Amino acid sequence: MTGYADFYRRSIDDRDGFWSEQSGMIDWRTQPTQVCDYSRPPFAKWFVGGTTNLCHNAVDRHLITRPDQPALIAVSTETNTEQVYSFAQLHAEVQRMAAALQALSVKQGDRVLIYMPMIAEASFAMLACARIGAIHTVVFGGFAAGSLASRIEDASPVVIVSADAGSRGGKVVEYKPLLDEAIATSSHKPAAVLMVDRKLAPMPLVAGRDHLWAELRQAHLETQVPCVWLDSAHPSYTLYTSGTTGKPKGVQRDTGGYAVALAASMKHIFCGNPGETFFSTSDIGWVVGHSYIIYGPLIAGMATIMYEGLPTKPDGGVWWSLVEKYKVTVMFSAPTAVRVLKKQDPALLSKYDLSSLRALFLAGEPLDEPTAQWISQSLGKPIIDNYWQTETGWPILTIANGVEKAPSKFGSPGVAMYGYDIKLIDENTSEELTGPDQKGVVAIEGPLPPGCMQTVWRDDERFVKTYWSSIPGKQLYSTFDWAVRDKDGYFFILGRTDDVINVAGHRLGTREIEESISSHPNVSEVAVVGVADALKGQVAVAFVVVKDASGLGDEAAKLKLEGDIMKVVDQSIGAVGRPARVRFVSVLPKTRSGKLLRRAIQAVCEGRDPGDLTTMEDPGALQQIRELLA
Repeated sequence: MTGYADFYRRSIDDRDGFWSEQSGMIDWRTQPTQVCDYSRPPFAKWFVGGTTNLCHNAVDRHLITRPDQPALIAVSTETNTEQVYSFAQLHAEVQRMAAALQALSVKQGDRVLIYMPMIAEASFAMLACARIGAIHTVVFGGFAAGSLASRIEDASPVVIVSADAGSRGGKVVEYKPLLDEAIATSSHKPAAVLMVDRKLAPMPLVAGRDHLWAELRQAHLETQVPCVWLDSAHPSYTLYTSGTTGKPKGVQRDTGGYAVALAASMKHIFCGNPGETFFSTSDIGWVVGHSYIIYGPLIAGMATIMYEGLPTKPDGGVWWSLVEKYKVTVMFSAPTAVRVLKKQDPALLSKYDLSSLRALFLAGEPLDEPTAQWISQSLGKPIIDNYWQTETGWPILTIANGVEKAPSKFGSPGVAMYGYDIKLIDENTSEELTGPDQKGVVAIEGPLPPGCMQTVWRDDERFVKTYWSSIPGKQLYSTFDWAVRDKDGYFFILGRTDDVINVAGHRLGTREIEESISSHPNVSEVAVVGVADALKGQVAVAFVVVKDASGLGDEAAKLKLEGDIMKVVDQSIGAVGRPARVRFVSVLPKTRSGKLLRRAIQAVCEGRDPGDLTTMEDPGALQQIRELLA
């Protein structure tokens, strides 16, 4: 077997030859005539002339060899239901959904907006859209009406697929009122709405517009809907990046390049084999849910678990019980979820048989070393960090153990993945930094590899301006993340370029300070933000969730712990990195996907409007900070 260094080098130096080989992992109706057309940079077209279909590759092609094998395992600890669909059963359900959409006049190229909880019907809808060549845009279930309305306007869907309600921690979240309000305020009105009734909340229907899935499904139980063979460049979906302000930014993905990228990643990165089980704890509202709940595992012929519920209900062992029950081989979660589990009874980690599990992948935010150490020791399994973005669709940095086994380094997501020509760029000179341990902006030389965004939906100019124009004098894709690379080629992400604190002329990444504070034994979670200061320009302020708050009953105890934390920072970074204040909170403001809302915290600290908070998990978290600062 070739070593990873050679494998990677070939992906950059012999791009067309490399990706031509990878393209053999999926089925094509028409073989591509050109691997990559990069005649109009930064716009790349992959597998030109080829025709394929995502749904065919995820479902239909497995009917020959594994029709009765589990494909979709839908688990809800909110409704205490579990349903296993074989590939044959999934094929039947997806055809019924496709027939229902066609009955509502959806055609190739039309948009379908999916606003749903984590239930099987949501995956049927996504795959049905791919089957008939409609472009799906999934909006996180329970998103506020205003945010939903702006996405309806931008995507202009012919049909919206939704449900009466979702549920989180036993609390029902009614979707229908939010959806009705969003449609009322949007300038675009969908022709039809297809509703799944879970019997969780009242669901008054709008006559002539709203249709029940149960009725349309019954009408199309035996309807055959063949896959539409699509040009490789045909958009498969758009997905709006979380935290955007102003006009939503729809990341547009192709069909052929995405299918190849996912098939390759399942082999080279995730080491997933047909007949095994993949468990991603994400949500289909996020890119991880698209790539590694729905499409990636199914393309690889694996069963995929779709989970509705919390990691702590009925108890902190629920995920591990699923690993045991369904013999999960590959698991994918987020550092935030691991930190939540860290607070649970440690006995729950040894209660279940986890012998099937080969590795736990973590992504979504930087993985701090203490969290990585804890989960690694607790599970006794490899913990593989990976770094990527909604825009890229699959990992930029990680370890490709499917090519060559290599060690992970705690605190690092790993090395550059094949196809990504990564540069570290000096922000002052725009020059490439080639030495070890130099701090720069992570940038990617075009073309972006298959599976990455084609453009911003309906806005090519914004695609170029946002992603390809921030490094003066060069057309490079900017990730807007700081990193250093060590002598072995491992990258360490230091935080967003817009999360850099400039304290009296010293530039500090928030991640550097957070990493330091995380090493204190009583720190569970931390967020560091830069706050405007008349003297120093900015000062760092840390907000900390402690593991054990029993000793923080009075102000003196809090001041002592604050001092202890500052000493830890002094020792690891130096006095320049010491926060001006350490504040103790019970919860940090985060999006539902687990990303810290640092900019919102910073705005509150500076007395500014925190902006759009519709993606926020716990609205009371910011209020707690406001009260602390009052």
